[in-house]
Formats: sequence, structure tokens, C-alpha cells
Amino acid sequence: MTTNEARASTLTRALRAGLEGDRTTVEALCTDDVRVWAPALDAGSRAELLDALDRRDNAFSDVELTTVPLDVGGDFACVEWTATMTHTGAIELGGDTSVAATGERIVVNGATIAEFDGARICSLRQYWDEFAVLEQLGVRPAEAD
Repeated sequence: MTTNEARASTLTRALRAGLEGDRTTVEALCTDDVRVWAPALDAGSRAELLDALDRRDNAFSDVELTTVPLDVGGDFACVEWTATMTHTGAIELGGDTSVAATGERIVVNGATIAEFDGARICSLRQYWDEFAVLEQLGVRPAEAD
């Protein structure tokens, strides 16, 4: 039986591996049929998830991740997280549109919910505001109060 503490640790390791593009760790922590949804990602298997990680534009470096377990119980774990990173590469927005490296240090806050099959993640849902990233880079104007 997997403990709540182990599940929270596994989820944090998976988040860090995703940010760092660590295929080996993602492969070890996720089931073959893992389902993943995030604002910029949708994958129906571990192979699709790994392919998506390979296609990332690697626009950020010097990534720092902090997590706080919000709820862990049964087959589920939920963590709130903050990623702080430096924009050091181009971000491809689609078509011919991209954002050149700015050197800006940005902060992204979010929450991730994972479902487990034994000790491995079989479903992952991640919530964060991708427009907040663009606002911090000066691409999207901040909303008026």
C-alpha cells in the first residue's frame, strides 16, 4: 500500500521531471495509459506525454519549483505549486508568431491533481493561467481593474 506522503512526493517528482524534461523519471512515475490535461497539453498515454515533452520549446531555464500538498487520500493527491523561471528562449505561439527571449524572471502558480494506480500516476490534471505568463513577458496587457 502506498502512503499519502509517498503519493505527494511522487506527484512533486513528476511535476519537477516535467518541467526539466526528465523523460526517465516521467516514464518511471506514470502508467502506460496515463491521461494528462493541462492548459497547454493533452495526452492520452505515456508515449503521447513523452512526445509532448520532446516538442516543448525549452523557453525557460533556472526553474525553481515549490509545492504544498493540499489533499492526499485514497488514490488521489493534489498539490499547489509555484514555478519561478527565467525566459531564456523563444516561445512559439503558433503560426509564425513567437516571443523572443526576454531574460525576465517570471512566476507561475497552479494546482495539480493526480490519480494513482498503485504507486504510479494514471491521471493528471493541471490548472494554471497561461495568460499570466504572457502578461509577465509583456505580450498580453494586464486586465484593467
